[in-house]
Amino acid sequence: MASTASNEQHVAVEIRHQELEVDKLFRALVKLEGSDLHLKVNMPPHVRVAGSLRPLNRPPITDEEMERMLFELIDCDHRLKDRRRKIFDEDGGVDFAHSTLVDDISWRFRVNILQQMGHMGLVARRVNNKIPDFKGLHLPPILESLCKFDQGMVLLAGVTGSGKSTTIASMLNWINQNERDHILTLEDPIEYVFHDDKSLINQREIGQDVRDFMIGMKHAVREDPDVMLVGEMRDRETFETAIQAAETGHLVFGTIHASTAPSTIGRILDLFPEGMHNAIRSAMVFNMKGIIAQKLLPSIKPGVSRVPTVEIMTFNPTVRKLIMEKSDEKLPDAIRIGEREGMQSFTKSLKELVQARMIDRATAFEVAPNPESLKMALKGIEVSEPGIL
Repeated sequence: MASTASNEQHVAVEIRHQELEVDKLFRALVKLEGSDLHLKVNMPPHVRVAGSLRPLNRPPITDEEMERMLFELIDCDHRLKDRRRKIFDEDGGVDFAHSTLVDDISWRFRVNILQQMGHMGLVARRVNNKIPDFKGLHLPPILESLCKFDQGMVLLAGVTGSGKSTTIASMLNWINQNERDHILTLEDPIEYVFHDDKSLINQREIGQDVRDFMIGMKHAVREDPDVMLVGEMRDRETFETAIQAAETGHLVFGTIHASTAPSTIGRILDLFPEGMHNAIRSAMVFNMKGIIAQKLLPSIKPGVSRVPTVEIMTFNPTVRKLIMEKSDEKLPDAIRIGEREGMQSFTKSLKELVQARMIDRATAFEVAPNPESLKMALKGIEVSEPGIL
């Protein structure tokens, strides 16, 4: 009997690791050290390497080949295939995580299968196996201080592909390595897989481990978390639930699509009717600990493909006062003045990256919110500080 059970377990492992047709393309992405794989009908597969899309040396993908590859990928997990098919049919797209072996190492990919102009397509992001630390990601050391709060909210702002998930993973792993906490994540899908160190970590994937986000948050209050990752602030309900968790004694991490730290305030307010804005401003003032905005830039340093430029706004008395007074337009000045206590503007970040020979001047000026301020900063000219109070 023991031998039979062992054989059945072995077969299960073989099925789980059975080669899929699309796995050949995932392996190519890993071998090329690319970040993303793009599949589109009538085009060869493309990979993003060092920020630029490049075609693979193979024929264009036909409709028949695309459907065969992608439906095989959707159906490869028998427990979840019905749910994935249903979401794809109803929404025109589905997100999930996929793993495959490359040289006996398991690699994870965040997969989006989509419909476009009547054709199926795929975009997949490669997730690094190792969670890099702040130094490895070229992130400022103040991020460590944002990991030390007992309660409150920390948001990562940026566009898609700006490295938000990696930065949050690095912050959670710092807590994992330094604090004896219970870290609970709600992810759709799970990207980085954490390994318990000093902390105990439970990662729940929407659709696989829990039906939806709201049920996951309902369960969370009974699961004794110290630290929570709630994913993307996509709607009013998500932010309300997350800020309530922060109010009740948890340290909550999340992401939001916004280009700068100050503009994140308006982005959050846009989720709510105007009549609730005063209450939301008050909730942010009392619970928000910091907003980190970042963009990934091509690097000129050998061995480094891309590097983040980072803006950090911590919620000191000045920032809280300006938000309560609805003086959001003065927040960039508050960040610049707050650089003495660890805040960081994009101008300061870009200046330091240029001086460290991580990026070239042309790249810095292309993304600078205020090119004139960057020009003066690189010349060592300090801009006089206006009165913002």
